[in-house]
Amino acid sequence: MAVTASPNADTATDAVLLKLDRNVFHHGGLGVIRSLGRLGIRVHAMREDRFAPAGASRYTRRTVSPMPASANPDDVLELLDRLADRLPGPAVLVTTDDAGAILLAEHGDKLRPRYLFPSPPADLPRRAAGKATLAEICRTAGVPHPATTVPVDAAEAVAFADSCGYPVVAKVNLPWAADRAVGLQSTTIVRSKDELSALVERARRATGDGPDTGLLLQEYLAPAPAGTRQDWFFHGYFDAASRCLFGHTGTKERSFPVHAGLTTYGQWAPNERLRAEAVALLSGLGYQGIVDLDYRWDPRDDSYRLLDFNPRLGAQFRLFQDTAGIDAVRALHLDLTGRGLTAGEAVPGRALVVENYDPIAARELRREGDLSLRSWLASARAADEAAWFAWDDPAPFFLAGARMVWEAVEHRLRR
Repeated sequence: MAVTASPNADTATDAVLLKLDRNVFHHGGLGVIRSLGRLGIRVHAMREDRFAPAGASRYTRRTVSPMPASANPDDVLELLDRLADRLPGPAVLVTTDDAGAILLAEHGDKLRPRYLFPSPPADLPRRAAGKATLAEICRTAGVPHPATTVPVDAAEAVAFADSCGYPVVAKVNLPWAADRAVGLQSTTIVRSKDELSALVERARRATGDGPDTGLLLQEYLAPAPAGTRQDWFFHGYFDAASRCLFGHTGTKERSFPVHAGLTTYGQWAPNERLRAEAVALLSGLGYQGIVDLDYRWDPRDDSYRLLDFNPRLGAQFRLFQDTAGIDAVRALHLDLTGRGLTAGEAVPGRALVVENYDPIAARELRREGDLSLRSWLASARAADEAAWFAWDDPAPFFLAGARMVWEAVEHRLRR
């Protein structure tokens, strides 16, 4: 792939990737490394271990290993301080997970002026990332949102599900990394009372003596008519005045888990109505920085209901690279280094595929009769961007594949 030269790119200002989630298959970090690295910007990234796929990228200049043992602010700030001592000057700090965004909003002043990063209201990232507090934001702002509750026990969870009707959507509402400790997926579609009771029990083991079940329940929005795009997302960048300098909408064509999880195949699909709603919400909140919003269109009242508010980079952000070579991370770097940016035109239909998860999503959709093998292969071949494979940087793809195989074998052996 040829290097894309964004206007006025400041190659003298390094970038540091702040990643606290220990998921080695989070492809958003690799997207940051490649996006800025292809411009000649030095990118320094944290990695989970020596075999982390993103750490094998040719565009990673220095890695910080191991990552902090926890998201404890003091540990993370100390690590970033040590890294800053080795950098030639202030570096742009890019976060890929909610924990990092919350840490910078609440404790980031200790890092200035050694790093450059946005300054949203200190309490906003935590409120936006919180499953329950997001519902409060939506109610206050008048933004459509699914019926939501945080049950204190199994009886309250069952009562909510009975009132909404099955299936219901269950989202993990636990501290950082606790969900993985008990093997919970971040989002699950629950189809029966027995499934819900079992899920509550597993979440209870992670909360211990917590005040609630560790789950957030939402009403399940029924699928729209065939051929209708229902799952949407908005990715954007907002400057210090909360102006949207870069922002576009796309559709989640496939996901893992199916109908509820991360995007495995997405397309750029302009939707001016949704874009205007997203910009109005974020500007009204005084938001600054990169953002990723997930919506589902509700055919009952023709509304776009906000499902998730991620106050940081979305993993599939590379889907949105416009005709000027600008994406959300490049917009961030250009703005924070004072270079200014002139966004290009949208590229409707541009697609991104996540190679390690999309085959699993496609298999489930085939079982449901919603996707043929021929259609899946055609869409995968037509993708403009892949999460892992790139001709100019193939090592992460092969390392990610090897780790997927190894973890599958290890799981089977444990069973």
